[in-house]
Amino acid sequence: MSVLVLILAVSAACCLGFGFVLQQNAAQRAPLSDFLSPRLLLDLVKVPRWLGGLGLMIAGMVLGAMALGRGEISLVEPLLATNLLFALALSRRQTRQPLGRQGWLGLALLAGGVTAFILAGRPRAGSAVTDPLRHWLIIGTMVGLALLLTTYAKRSRLSWGPVLLAVAAGLLYGVQDALTRVSGQRFAAGGWTELFTGWQPYGLLVIGVTGLVLVQSAFETAPLRMSLPALTAAEPLAGIACGVGFLGDRLHTDVPALTWEATGLAAIVAGIVLLGLHPAMPCGNSAAERDARNLQPR
Repeated sequence: MSVLVLILAVSAACCLGFGFVLQQNAAQRAPLSDFLSPRLLLDLVKVPRWLGGLGLMIAGMVLGAMALGRGEISLVEPLLATNLLFALALSRRQTRQPLGRQGWLGLALLAGGVTAFILAGRPRAGSAVTDPLRHWLIIGTMVGLALLLTTYAKRSRLSWGPVLLAVAAGLLYGVQDALTRVSGQRFAAGGWTELFTGWQPYGLLVIGVTGLVLVQSAFETAPLRMSLPALTAAEPLAGIACGVGFLGDRLHTDVPALTWEATGLAAIVAGIVLLGLHPAMPCGNSAAERDARNLQPR
């Protein structure tokens, strides 16, 4: 693994983790009438804390794009999943909660899972699949699942809705990471002309804005501990599927390697869930509490 890729990916995870916490702190105060509406972004853009979180998120995406330009997506995605560690660190500072057994176990599972997957799979570059049918099949599956989850989330916005929205956003962000890699390759091959004559940068813009609305709606309606673990777990799984599916990433596929890769991914998801449910993660205000507060006379 390139040391530069490691530094870029972990730095991106740091920015993303801090940015998510700041965004949720602001989004939880947004009116519920903005749920799944672009108006939500227009309201949040007036909040300095949210703008700071958005700036950190954009910085994380830029650093992540630089890492993706120098390393395989199957390598970078597990490292980006460590953003939850940085989110927990900032949340701990806000809530002053100790890590305890749950926190240390979640940290060990997440770090150990990332290490096991990378060492067992040894992601390496290969020949990208040129068949557009494979591209559209995998991307269409991810986007279709995201739309299906969003539809169900609209029916249960205050129960499982935030979790479903976070998973949907994670799937879109995984596709976004893959399209970022392809866009970088097109730019390297032919400059701006080659980049903007393809559909990938425009798909990046649409997926990025849609994912942002989904994430902020999830942050708006539930505590961070409900939404961030689902988001963090779904993104690397979708990104790895795209990387192996059509970007040409190669993983070791003998039985011992596949066993350790599956174990590593399972440990990553388990660690994410444990850290996301840690008491240090801010609970936020429930929707009912926010509605009651808004109805009080000023």
